[in-house]
Amino acid sequence: MTPDFPVERIMQTGLLTCRRDTPLSEAAVRMAEQHGRAMLVMEDGRVLGIWTEHDSLCVDVNDPASLQIPIERVMRQPVGTLHQATTMGEVTQHLDSEGGHHFLVVNDAGEVVGLVGFHDLLASAGYRYLNDLCEALAQRDQALDQSRRHLQLVERVIDASLEGIIITDAETRIEFVNPAFTHMTGYRQEEVVGRTPAMLSSGRHGAAFYRAMWRALQQQSHWRGEIWNRRKDGQLYLELLTITTIRNGQGEVTNYAALFTDITHIRENEEQVRRLAYYDPLTRLPNRRLLEDRLALAIRHARRQHRRLAVIFLDLDHFKQVNDSLGHALGDDLLLKVSRRLRGQLREDDTLARLGGDKFIVLVNELIEIDEATRVARRLIESVSAPFEVGGHLFRVGCSLGISVYPDDGDGVETLVRHADAAMYRAKQEGRNTYRLFRAEMHRQDHRRLALETALRNTAETGEGLAVHYQPLFDRDSGTLQGAEALLRWHPFEFGPVSPGDFIPLAERSGLILPLGERLMQLVAAQLRDWRTAGLTPPPIAINLSARQFWQGDLVDRVKALYREYDLPPGQIGFELTESILLDKHQQAVGTLEALRSLGCRLAIDDFGTGYSSLSYLQELPVTTLKIDRSFIQGLGENRGSAAIVAAVTGLAKELGLRVVAEGVETEAQRQALSRYHVNLIQGFLTGRPVDAATFARDYLSQLKA
Repeated sequence: MTPDFPVERIMQTGLLTCRRDTPLSEAAVRMAEQHGRAMLVMEDGRVLGIWTEHDSLCVDVNDPASLQIPIERVMRQPVGTLHQATTMGEVTQHLDSEGGHHFLVVNDAGEVVGLVGFHDLLASAGYRYLNDLCEALAQRDQALDQSRRHLQLVERVIDASLEGIIITDAETRIEFVNPAFTHMTGYRQEEVVGRTPAMLSSGRHGAAFYRAMWRALQQQSHWRGEIWNRRKDGQLYLELLTITTIRNGQGEVTNYAALFTDITHIRENEEQVRRLAYYDPLTRLPNRRLLEDRLALAIRHARRQHRRLAVIFLDLDHFKQVNDSLGHALGDDLLLKVSRRLRGQLREDDTLARLGGDKFIVLVNELIEIDEATRVARRLIESVSAPFEVGGHLFRVGCSLGISVYPDDGDGVETLVRHADAAMYRAKQEGRNTYRLFRAEMHRQDHRRLALETALRNTAETGEGLAVHYQPLFDRDSGTLQGAEALLRWHPFEFGPVSPGDFIPLAERSGLILPLGERLMQLVAAQLRDWRTAGLTPPPIAINLSARQFWQGDLVDRVKALYREYDLPPGQIGFELTESILLDKHQQAVGTLEALRSLGCRLAIDDFGTGYSSLSYLQELPVTTLKIDRSFIQGLGENRGSAAIVAAVTGLAKELGLRVVAEGVETEAQRQALSRYHVNLIQGFLTGRPVDAATFARDYLSQLKA
């Protein structure tokens, strides 16, 4: 190949392209997967710039923010152009004079048809230049004047090259290396001349590897591949190596020319990107993408072998409460400990993946009978049920599992995962900390749940279908109205009334509890304003706060804004919280509670006696009320344990000056039994069911007109 050979014969085609806003992580993954050396940045058919393998080495893959930088910020621009008929000699002159590393190759119509760079020049015409150099050295007495120009040109190209170059004689003794070789290996030219490239051997490749290399050189006169070598300091590195055989006019081997690039960092970056793409960053477990790949492969294998496999969908019970109470750092620590326990219950060839949050999937391969999957499920439940020590506290979280089996419950990845999810949801409905095998009727329920979530998402955006019911609280002795609890109701048009026991957990799982909680506060505040405008005197209304609402950071500011917007007097709105919300971030909770108390808000701990918190915390919490859980009230007169708990709670509340509300009072006998304890207020079906705003005003507020 001579310098007059047209560039279109060596240019790169099938070029990779991307938009200017493409993140570096996506560009790196595409280049790695398609083995590209460069990517053109395009807009409206125009080339804006170029990004190469060498540019990718400057990306800090350990910095997630760096991986999201748009490619336009780091691309090389402008990119010069050459006509496809440009000769090799002219290309070299352009590269030398213009200082560029890449040129676009265009046709007569000005359309981009390829790309040419230093690497292409050296990997093709460069080897002929090296051949010319070797021939010129052998024939310098006869053709010195003619060769000097080529020699100088080749020397400039070789010295400026970022790739390392080695020239050996026919016996592979090194005759020449360029500066890039010294930079990459640490060896100076005088240290290697006369020795063979075997001095760089890493020891990672066996004899068969080198036999294949020499066979290619003998049969094809070139070899190209990746090889591990060793630097002077002993460090191993990965290089992309091209070796070309140089022959004289009689076809005899005179030299070998090798061109190599250190691609260690490129491979490390590719591996880091692969880890980010296929593994969960917290637990290092496979993520959904890798799980789906493995499951698809396992299904194909099971189909060929006529075997079964199981997909187990695992969801931690009550993890959201623990996570909101502990904080995300300790919640992450708990997830790590859970994942280690789960992994310890599985075989080496089973897969444990994390889908995100507190959801995991287990792939159990090569089942002989379904009982094998249920035995695995029981082991997983048992391992998670044991207490976890996190942040100096012991916790029990439990888990609910759903199992689908190939081919009984589906023959595709999406179907098996969806059916395992439906079975898991049934396990949660039927008591938690258990497992369920998929059944066909669950599929219909799964469709309904997805439809409900879609409808609830629309409701969270529009507010349509939401209503508030109010349940009164009465003084136990006088029977006077002392307050009411606001309870959210949902009546979507396409489903009719949906039980709070169904849509509240759905809102928590889908992340809709915050917008729904905000709408509840707005509806209650607007109703209070309307009642006051109508001349009524409503009592304080209590709103239940979820953990996510309480810890969202701007709760106090939102409540202040609510009071201002609806012109409400201090104390008109109060709040109820469960014990678990106040569990760990005790001092932060106290600060928020004190800020709410400064607005006049009454604060109650709901379902008291069922959570995790210590009774000793009560003396530090600025709350006003304890609400005894209905399970203890219903057990009065029948269960001595319930009576003892009620006595202990009411006695403690009296000492701390707290009001006590008995929830779930349904019979006169229960009310009479409460007369023996320090119970101020009662709430339940006996004294008043939850009713809509109009009924509440008619039945309870008309007597309280100002």
